[in-house]
This record gives sequence, C-alpha cells and structure tokens, in this order.
Amino acid sequence: MLEVESVESGYGSVQILWGVELSVQENEVHVLLGANGAGKSTLLKVLVGLLPCWAGSVHMDKEDVTRLSAPARTKAGLGFTSEVGIFPDLSVEDNLRLSSLVVPAAQRKDAIEAAYSRFAELRGRRRALAGGLSGGQRKLVAIARALVSRPKVLLLDEPSAGLSPRYVSEVVERLAELRGTTTLLVAEQNVSFLEIADTVSVLEGGRVRFSGSKDSFGNDTVLRDAFFGLE
Repeated sequence: MLEVESVESGYGSVQILWGVELSVQENEVHVLLGANGAGKSTLLKVLVGLLPCWAGSVHMDKEDVTRLSAPARTKAGLGFTSEVGIFPDLSVEDNLRLSSLVVPAAQRKDAIEAAYSRFAELRGRRRALAGGLSGGQRKLVAIARALVSRPKVLLLDEPSAGLSPRYVSEVVERLAELRGTTTLLVAEQNVSFLEIADTVSVLEGGRVRFSGSKDSFGNDTVLRDAFFGLE
C-alpha cells in the first residue's frame, strides 16, 4: 500500500534522511520507532508532501506520488495527523467538517457520522472547542479528523506526545480497533505501540537500522537494548 524507496531529504542544506526504505502492506499496522531527532517526523512530512523529496520515490497503492502536492496526496488517500492534529480554536464538529471537505459532498455526512460512531465519547462534545478537551480526547479528535477523510493509508506522528501513561494506553487501545481495516504507519518513540504492531522499523540518524516483523524485532535483544534499553 505504501512503498518508500531510497528517500533522502532535509531542511535547507542539512540532510536528515539517508536512503530510507520502508514498506507498509494493506491493512497492517507498521510502527516506526526512533528516539527524538531520529528523523521520524521529517520522513512523515516527506511522505505527505510537506517537505520535498531530494532523492528516491514514494508510491501509494502502486501510484507514484513523489512529486504530488500535499493536497493532491490527501485526495489520493494519504491521511496524516501531526503531534497536535487539531484546530484548537474550532469545535469538534468543525474539525471533522473541515476534514470531510476532501471527500465527495454526498459522502461527508456519513463520514462524520462514522467518526462519531467509532468515537462515541466525542458526540456529546461536538460543540466544545477541541482545544478545551483533555489530552486524550484531543488525540481522539485528531484521529477522527484523519479518518473522516477516508484515507487509504493513515500516518500518525507521535500520537503519545504530551499524554500521561493512562491516556497513552487509551490511544493504543483505540488504534488497536482499527487493525485489519485501516493501513497505519505510526511514528513513535514510545514502545507501548509495539502492542498493536504487525511490522516494525527502527529509524536512527535518518537511516533505517531494522525493518521486519514484530516477533523478529522482539527476539533481537541486542537491537532492542541498543536503541531502547528494553529487557
């Protein structure tokens, strides 16, 4: 569903990504692990068209999207939520409505209703300002916003950012509900997200140091200790 081949990019004259290779299959959860500064956010920005790809290519659903604009990639089915992921000064309802503009007009109401059905706790807060919600609820709004656009692939940048362990667990549980029906690429430094992973990649210094199944990553104790200090 998503193929990243030899991607290089950065900011100005500073190169951050070096020959990144990544493959995400349809309806799988691919967790991209890495510490702060590893290049995770930079990679996701390249994938969604917010940063130029200096070298290499990005294919989604067998279509080369490397040179498409960010809006064109969204229309092609690439969804994205940043660490913030919401418009805090808009209501929950308006956040969802804004995201629905990328789907045909006749489908927008159903897309929003589907989001409320999946995240029922947001229905009662639909008129509330998104910025006034709890940290966990704001993350749910961000995920709901992304799903309203009906993406083929959903990229999530640090969904645990700013959350207490309790709310991190809640977000992990809610993302687990999407397994098997939604293709997810989750960029994280919190290893709790390994619980929902089908495949895992490790990014360090802008290079992929490991990519494979969750089981193969879990069995590689040297790798886990080197990057995350796991026992």
